[in-house]
Amino acid sequence: MFIEVLVIGIGSLVALSGVGAAAAGYDMTVKAAPIFNSAPAAAVAIAFSYALGILLDRCADIFLQSKRRSLRSRYFPSDVSYAAARRSISQFPELVARADYARSRMRVCRGWFLNSILLLFSANAVLIRFPVQDRSVLVAFASALGLLMVAGFYVAWSSITLTSYKKLHQQMQSAETSALPGQDEFPENTASPS
Repeated sequence: MFIEVLVIGIGSLVALSGVGAAAAGYDMTVKAAPIFNSAPAAAVAIAFSYALGILLDRCADIFLQSKRRSLRSRYFPSDVSYAAARRSISQFPELVARADYARSRMRVCRGWFLNSILLLFSANAVLIRFPVQDRSVLVAFASALGLLMVAGFYVAWSSITLTSYKKLHQQMQSAETSALPGQDEFPENTASPS
């Protein structure tokens, strides 16, 4: 959890740094660069990235909440049925580990979905404020790349989320089937005695 939140937070910090640099202007950014290029600044940046990662993860969760519920309703009609499914696999450590891994990937994708939006605006702000050649070409390229990232992370998040709910539903059904009494008495490939 620490690493995924940090990965999300670093993207947010880069976006905020770009916005700050654009607001400060080129000359001020060049003067401040040595201060930010130091070991104490790096330590503060890591701590701040972690805090930003938590904040952005919560914002992304709220932003995508209605879509997440829509995807979940395909396999679980209510919060109660979803909670019951998670409980039903809790006694199988391998299934719990797989579900945790899927949730980790979902968090990273949803966080970077928002990060991509922030980075799109941040990159364009820097390109507009700083003295660069071929500004219009670079802004068009940054915008296209940013939109591709936004769409890519959204599609990845949707796909992982839906697959996760589908697998949880299948695993819950398997767990319930294996828990039925008398299931071990007659294995599928063995004929029962007559």
